[in-house]
Order: sequence, then structure tokens, then C-alpha cells
Amino acid sequence: MRSESFDPDIRRGLLPRDPSVDFQPAAGTIPEGTLDPEVLAIAADQDRVLVSGDLRTMSVHFQNFMAARESPGVLLIPSSHSIGASIEGLLFVWLNWTLEDLRYRVSWLP
Repeated sequence: MRSESFDPDIRRGLLPRDPSVDFQPAAGTIPEGTLDPEVLAIAADQDRVLVSGDLRTMSVHFQNFMAARESPGVLLIPSSHSIGASIEGLLFVWLNWTLEDLRYRVSWLP
């Protein structure tokens, strides 16, 4: 998973719960202000599901991206989710969903 545009406390709370979660933050690897299509390309090039809090534009950009490329998928986290609920949802996804459950689609965090 690769994170983009959401609270870094989610990652800090997730990893102690399950250190095997393969989670790479965008901070430090994707410059702030990078446009969604480029963020999608970076995640796809690394074969990582993109985890994003960008509900407003990411799904539209994802549909355009999929017209030209393949993607491991996008997992959206609404800002209305608390940090605790986001951690629990990501842990649930990590333990119960396969890459094929996410591939080629935009999914919402349970």
C-alpha cells in the first residue's frame, strides 16, 4: 500500500498493530502538490494499492488513468473516519482482502 493525502497518525497507529503491513507513506517520496494522475502512475509503477483521503478528485482521475494503464487499485478513506476507525479498517483490509479484491477499482475503506 502507498499512502497519499491523509493523516500520518494512521500509519503510526497501524504498524504496531501488525508490523507485517507493507505500507509506504507518500511523504518523502512523492512531492507535495503532485497531481493525482502522477500519483496514480507512481503507485502503479511500484505495483502498490494507493490509499488516499482525496475523495473529491481521485476516483475521476482513476477512471481516466484506467483508460490507458492498469492499476493495483485505490482505497479511499473518508475524512469522517476517525484515526482509530481508519486503523481498524486498514487492518481489516490487510488481513481479509486480496490484491485481486482491489485491483482495477476504487474501493472505500470499510
